[in-house]
Amino acid sequence: MNSNPNLLPSHKAAVVATIDPDAYAAGAVSSDWVNMADFESLQAIVMAGTLGTAATLDAKLEQATDGTGTGVKDITGKAITQLVKATDDDKQAIINLFADELDVNNSFTHARLTMTVAVATSDAGAVVMGHNPHYGPANLRDLASVAEIVS
Repeated sequence: MNSNPNLLPSHKAAVVATIDPDAYAAGAVSSDWVNMADFESLQAIVMAGTLGTAATLDAKLEQATDGTGTGVKDITGKAITQLVKATDDDKQAIINLFADELDVNNSFTHARLTMTVAVATSDAGAVVMGHNPHYGPANLRDLASVAEIVS
């Protein structure tokens, strides 16, 4: 890990995928695919807002062999404990992933986050951060939707 005190946090971590905050009806929604060749690790931050009556929110990381989702399958052990209306309004959950946790023996190279709302429309969103880029500062791989970085 680079301990250079002159590096900004935005040089070490990039916003590489999102599930924009919204009121989601029951169903699944996914982030874009992230090429794990660019980063040592990912951090998916799931944010539950106000969940609908009796609603639940699940989230998991999936993998594929390319950026279009070929061969998509779950990544073992990379799912949150279900968030529920009774106790989890306005809570967050984090899933960490190292690049070598993908099924690299079968050429899996990309990851994404999928959230599933069940029962009732619920406020939710997520940010996927790429950490420790292999080349150059991380912010060069930020999504185009990142409007500003303040140093």
